[in-house]
Amino acid sequence: MNAPTNFKDLEVGFDVPALPGMDAADIQTPCLVLDLDALEYNVKKMGDYAREHGMRHRVHGKMHKSVDVAKLQESLGSAVGVCCQKVSEAEVFARGGIKDVLVSNQVRDPAKIDRLARLPKLGARTIVCVDDVANVADLSAAAQKHGTEIETLVEIDCGAGRCGVTTTPAVVEIAKAVEAAPNLKFTGIQAYQGAMQHLDSYEARKDKLDIAINMVKDAVAGLKSEGIACELVSGGGTGSYYFESNSGVYNELQCGSYAFMDADYGRILDKDGNRIDQGEWKNAFFILTQVMSHAKADKAICDAGLKAQSVDSGLPFIFGRDDVEYIKCSDEHGVISDPDGVLKVGEKLRLVPGHCDPTANVHDWYVGVRGGKVETLWPVSARGKAY
Repeated sequence: MNAPTNFKDLEVGFDVPALPGMDAADIQTPCLVLDLDALEYNVKKMGDYAREHGMRHRVHGKMHKSVDVAKLQESLGSAVGVCCQKVSEAEVFARGGIKDVLVSNQVRDPAKIDRLARLPKLGARTIVCVDDVANVADLSAAAQKHGTEIETLVEIDCGAGRCGVTTTPAVVEIAKAVEAAPNLKFTGIQAYQGAMQHLDSYEARKDKLDIAINMVKDAVAGLKSEGIACELVSGGGTGSYYFESNSGVYNELQCGSYAFMDADYGRILDKDGNRIDQGEWKNAFFILTQVMSHAKADKAICDAGLKAQSVDSGLPFIFGRDDVEYIKCSDEHGVISDPDGVLKVGEKLRLVPGHCDPTANVHDWYVGVRGGKVETLWPVSARGKAY
């Protein structure tokens, strides 16, 4: 892998945390580090799985917000494109050369709809979710204005309790309105059950997905009875992809966190009762941090606090260590319990954050490491694209 830009004018420690060719020991902290071997393992494994099960895999761009990671997922994992949550985020991927982009969310603001309608001019197939028939006319008008086509997925609320309709008649009503609207195309159904992805128990996750799958089957049958075909039935995440891919109705997955693996996802159990970060997937995503104080005999203080991570899903764990524990953080400090005083000032540790998505969004760069060397530097391309 090659760095995507010219770094000759960038200064380590101010502009960037590292440069390609550096020793990993010299990376400035705190920063995001990707274990490239582990990342490539995860990406290839999911790609092989999707292909073997006849599934498209549309990776979730909101997880990493990186055009470079998305392109790796396409080249190594046979991904068909990305899904995003915001129009500006989708625009970053389209401008970066991703040719199939789904905004897996509703777009209602007129300015955002206008930008959405311009995405096809960047060479990207553009799809958006709809859960209100009133949204159809606005999407159609914008697409006509720009001479483009917007494809739509009718979103079903299959248990997450967020966006989406809950009945087959509502799905059919919106699909018919789309089919009648100029410059729009009805492409299928969005059915992502996000509320169950982090349930520890495999059986509990399956029970929730069984409900979702039955809802989707009813909707597909209702559309078929009206002569409306579903090209795509899209959904599935890191905690559920095996259910959707064996459902007989889904044909596209939207997995994201599998590529990086965080602490919250890592603790969920597979069908054999094993943590998924201890066999199914490898930890590839870390906050590199450094011990900067050990004035207290039983505590080490590191430089990764709240500003270096999201703790909405809990505190990080220290990768590869069971003798020390990250126990507390404030804005700029992390407190590490070190009862035996084994850590030294200057020592670097890899933290596995609780939640990879919002953690990635507070950094500018990924430092890709292999064999003790910095191999590449990738920008967090869509950082801050929240509108």
